[in-house]
Amino acid sequence: MKKNKIVIVILIVGFVGVFVAYKMYNKPHVNVVDTKSDIILSASKILNDFSTDENVANKLYLEKIIKINGTISELNIEKERGIITLKTTDDFGSVLCHLSEGGMKKMKSLKVGQTITLKGICTGFLMDVILVKCEIIS
Repeated sequence: MKKNKIVIVILIVGFVGVFVAYKMYNKPHVNVVDTKSDIILSASKILNDFSTDENVANKLYLEKIIKINGTISELNIEKERGIITLKTTDDFGSVLCHLSEGGMKKMKSLKVGQTITLKGICTGFLMDVILVKCEIIS
């Protein structure tokens, strides 16, 4: 009888796990352009916040749609994806903005040293702050 209860518990846990995985896999795509920004700030501010206290910054910015402005320090294409690096007041860190397909089309008109505003989703901090699905606003 005890073995039956263990089997039932394992089956229930398995079904819950499959359901959660299914929901996460089929999570709707966020349209960054049409969605209102959760936070508006500068590249230096977000990097400073992550450098000062990463745990607090994670609570503020992680998975949020951020509208960010800064000066372009680099324009790169890696694996057919555009990456705009925004300069900050910190010599050892920057903000990396991984562009969406729509953003890639506008990238050709940009130049290093230009001030720009982008909107993207913050995914965290690894020496640099990372934003994905970025769209060029201006």
